[in-house]
Amino acid sequence: MSFKIAIIGAGSVGFTKKLFTDILCVPEFKDIEFALTDVSEHNLGMIKAILDRIVEANGLPTRVTATTDRRKAIEGARYIISCVRVGGLEAYADDIRIPLKYGIDQCVGDTICAGGILYGQRNIPVILDFCRDIREVAETNAKFLNYANPMAMNTWAAIEYGKVDTVGLCHGVQHGAEQIAEVLGAKSPRELDYVCSGINHQTWFVELRLNGREIGKDELVAAFEAHPVYSQQEKLRIDVLKRFGVYSTESNGHLSEYLPWYRKRPDEITRWIDMSDWIHGETGGYLRYSTETRNWFETEYPQFLEAASKPIDASKRSNEHASHILEALETNRVYRGHFNVKNDGVITNLPRDAIIESPGFVDRFGINMAAGITLPEACAATCMASINVQRMSVHAAISGDIDLLKLAVLHDPLVGAVSTPEEVWQMVDEMVVAQAQWLPQYAHAIPAAKERLSKSAVKTREWAGAARRNVRSIEELRAEKAALKQAG
Repeated sequence: MSFKIAIIGAGSVGFTKKLFTDILCVPEFKDIEFALTDVSEHNLGMIKAILDRIVEANGLPTRVTATTDRRKAIEGARYIISCVRVGGLEAYADDIRIPLKYGIDQCVGDTICAGGILYGQRNIPVILDFCRDIREVAETNAKFLNYANPMAMNTWAAIEYGKVDTVGLCHGVQHGAEQIAEVLGAKSPRELDYVCSGINHQTWFVELRLNGREIGKDELVAAFEAHPVYSQQEKLRIDVLKRFGVYSTESNGHLSEYLPWYRKRPDEITRWIDMSDWIHGETGGYLRYSTETRNWFETEYPQFLEAASKPIDASKRSNEHASHILEALETNRVYRGHFNVKNDGVITNLPRDAIIESPGFVDRFGINMAAGITLPEACAATCMASINVQRMSVHAAISGDIDLLKLAVLHDPLVGAVSTPEEVWQMVDEMVVAQAQWLPQYAHAIPAAKERLSKSAVKTREWAGAARRNVRSIEELRAEKAALKQAG
């Protein structure tokens, strides 16, 4: 087979390498072309060198090109994969820092909440540019695979306004299933059969079977509470399981951001999170992790390049959906996964226009969703709160309506549990002004926002959050890795 895959945001070096090696684990895909594109020539050069090394080491005919000209990369592509982070870590730092001034403590801030909504405002204009290029220069009926957050908002914009065949992809479901299999004592995650449905980062394991035996709430609660690690790391998640009756896919820290009950007071935050790793609730945890990862990669790049000389091991192919979807579409080997698509009645008690994440099957006819799923009422209620915020956020990003943007932030569950309307209005003004270079649709609103900020009487505070950690130096990271290696 010979076709072209364009990867936008290919400067996300580690993730691009994973996608690349996963796809090349499919025997029929050796003779394809990967077109890499990114706004950073520096990162683009690093990832191309790594992928070229992989191709050379494995004696493959695979072609790898790299360009900052996105349209050129997309030209003639059958599949376009996006893993962009618009604004990079600079804008992301403001997504965390500015809401903290108003008492809003986020662990990740890339889905909803104040940070996720502004992230969507930066992404959506760029997503629509991608879609225009796909319509105009990609292969006819090209498929857009979006890995970028905020997943639901980006996918919503691409489908509804970009008019491109789009699927959103995430790995939260797989990670949650691995946890459940482990606590239940399964020898392999493959022993667990499940139905997981909802919206991205709020997906729910509504049906569980281990080797054909149905697993109920009480057994699952007991299994998690008996686990020596997860009982401490997933306290909030276990509490939601007890109250809702089903387990959420999302990590302890991420889940805490979407609900109005666990992160609204500093003493409550420290009660429910765990500081053994950022993902369990640390303030700005993903920002710290991302910063450390970037610094580590820049410093240790020669080692990453050397590691690229190893043969591809198909047994280590990851459970990221992309390679499996492409394999199913091109070879007709059926793949079952969980995909972000427009609802259109797949989940009976969520709106038809919402972007859901739910089970589907892929073959040469495309992605076919399993329809007729009804969520437990509490799960549907929490999803609905997020969907309403997502819808307003997408419409604000498309129209450049700053008042609608403020209403979207006001209706966010965590923001509404912490901040007053006056605080929300000022916070959004401050975030839009700080991120103006990535928000072209709000250019007309920036002067008035600056004027309001100069006259505002709303008080803020400089607050690091309830559970903030400093970014570790390269020396500290090396010492930690050496200690772990010695201990292991």
